[in-house]
Amino acid sequence: MKRFYYWRMDRSGDVLRLLTVILLVLGCHLTKNKFMSEPAFDVEGHRGSRGLMPENTIPAMLKGIDLGVTTLEMDAVITKDKQVVLSHEPFFNHEISTKPDGTEVKLEEERSLNIYQMDYNQVRLFDVGMKTHPRFQRQQKMKVSKPRLADVIDSVDSYCRQKRIAPPEFNIETKSVPLTDGTYHPLPEEYVELIIAIAKSKGIVERTIIQSFDFRTLKYLHHNYPGIRTAMLIEDFDKRSLEQQLEDLGFTPSIYSPAYSLVTPAVIEKCHQLKMKIIPWTVNDKATIEKLKKMGVDGIITDYPDLLK
Repeated sequence: MKRFYYWRMDRSGDVLRLLTVILLVLGCHLTKNKFMSEPAFDVEGHRGSRGLMPENTIPAMLKGIDLGVTTLEMDAVITKDKQVVLSHEPFFNHEISTKPDGTEVKLEEERSLNIYQMDYNQVRLFDVGMKTHPRFQRQQKMKVSKPRLADVIDSVDSYCRQKRIAPPEFNIETKSVPLTDGTYHPLPEEYVELIIAIAKSKGIVERTIIQSFDFRTLKYLHHNYPGIRTAMLIEDFDKRSLEQQLEDLGFTPSIYSPAYSLVTPAVIEKCHQLKMKIIPWTVNDKATIEKLKKMGVDGIITDYPDLLK
């Protein structure tokens, strides 16, 4: 026999309490769906917002959020003490770096400043925000160091809670090539494991994408963590067909991410036939962004998220 529970509604207070409970349940359900659903058109801030703020830094990520990016794109390297740090190169690029003694890093010495051979306590003493970037004149100058991935995640999620907005996804690139295994970075297996350990500890696995030009990274990830999304990066000089690239990779990734000059209607159609998103890089003018959107790409990676504001 079924039991039925009745609410007494003879007082206005009871009605108000019931409505409050219903609204709270609906609010939690909608918020969860909002946070977990993928964006219809993915605006990815390249290195956070490289055209406007020092690249791969916490201020660059927060600026991207202010400009409405749905995904924060970033590069990860590994230190000697196994910290995952945001940096495009596994060394201190002369274009953006100042040494702890205040002198600028020179081109001829940058590769000797190997992050994989430094503990993070050494890495954080270098400044990467005070030099005027020769190719990004709008970039705001500030004193800032290369952050740990864990600290970036904490800062981004705290900022989003403070502003009461949905947190973005994290598109994290591994910077490995076979030639420099063990010199500038660990082997792909260890590289991936260090990143995934942080994603798990911070509870962002569902919001994580791992991208790479190094197919070894993606193959290891697909085999060991098939639930985590992957993005196959393709250079503009790659002459292989999409079919050949996928054959070399050995599986269909979540995202196909070519240089934007390689995008054609036929490539977009093929990606969608394979249930694969196509998100080209790095698109830095409004006309090209609009052209690619009309062609049907699923998102873009840009140094200037303000172009889509």
